Amino acid sequence: MKQYDYLVVGAGLFGSYFAYRAKKNGKKVLVIEKRSHVGGNLFCESIEDINVHKYGAHIFHTSNKEVWNFVNSIVEFNRYTNSPVASYGGALYNLPFNMNTFYALWGTKTPEEARMKIEEQRKASGIVTPKNLEEQAISLVGKDIYEILIKGYTEKQWGRDATDLPAFIIKRLPVRFTFDNNYFNDKYQGIPIGGYNKLINGLLEGIDVRCNIDYFSNRQSLSLLADKIVYTGKIDEFYDYCYGKLDYRSLRFEHEILNIPNFQGNAVVNYTDKTVPYTRIIEHKHFEFGQQPNTVITKEFSLEANSNTEPYYPVNDEKNNTLYKKYKQIAEMEQKVIFGGRLAEYKYYDMHQIIEIASKLEI
Repeated sequence: MKQYDYLVVGAGLFGSYFAYRAKKNGKKVLVIEKRSHVGGNLFCESIEDINVHKYGAHIFHTSNKEVWNFVNSIVEFNRYTNSPVASYGGALYNLPFNMNTFYALWGTKTPEEARMKIEEQRKASGIVTPKNLEEQAISLVGKDIYEILIKGYTEKQWGRDATDLPAFIIKRLPVRFTFDNNYFNDKYQGIPIGGYNKLINGLLEGIDVRCNIDYFSNRQSLSLLADKIVYTGKIDEFYDYCYGKLDYRSLRFEHEILNIPNFQGNAVVNYTDKTVPYTRIIEHKHFEFGQQPNTVITKEFSLEANSNTEPYYPVNDEKNNTLYKKYKQIAEMEQKVIFGGRLAEYKYYDMHQIIEIASKLEI
């Protein structure tokens, strides 16, 4: 008889929530994590008494009341509303695209004026069948919004020119004809009071967890510890890249302590000008309405993932999706391995979606 029912590889949200459910169902679980801490990219570090999102901004949002009630049963969430600002050429614009944005761009004061401006630019483009991301975006929102708020940011994110990116990456662009700066349409939104570590630690309470353990450095003996494996890492790595490597985008962060109480007046400011090397600056104290005397900011840089960087985002273009399907086919034949999360399923998930998917798995 094996020592554990489940070996969970990776202590991010998927792995932690699966382990929580398994324990509730009377199963013995071991969670292993290659980093020195649990929580994956949700991990927060206390700096200057501020919960710093070490791996980028994370805002929990959902319209699923059951999910919202569940996470609040682990840790109480605050009323933070994500209202990012875009900086371009020294001017500031509200996101998502709304009446405040259109007024800053064109001085339009009514929804009808804004609609007409967008429609006028869409028609002027003459684009009928978009051949790339640039043409797709212009055909949806016109030239001004594209050039000021989309082009530079997108090219920095992907590390490619917008004309070299496929049109299907942007299926739609949210345009609001109201003066509403709330980025998400979901009913519930917030940040755990005291940071995301409280959520992860609550999920993993009473569960065997070992950090600084690389599954692949001792795969055989670790796999023998449990009847089943829950794997949350890169699916191509699990199969030793037998079909080739999947592409991922990564991030690099520059954290800085400033001896001032407030640097930018907002948690997230996107820099949409391509001449600015970083994609955004995060000021962490605003996630929890902090009143600390100092502040911590993080500049976020997008780059191609390699063996020395953490993979963050799957590059879901045609080439990579085709390659992933090959891995998925062999993964579906596994009797004792469950694949879950962004890296294992090669799909972008928000946090609430991770919980929804993991809650449906049979344990």
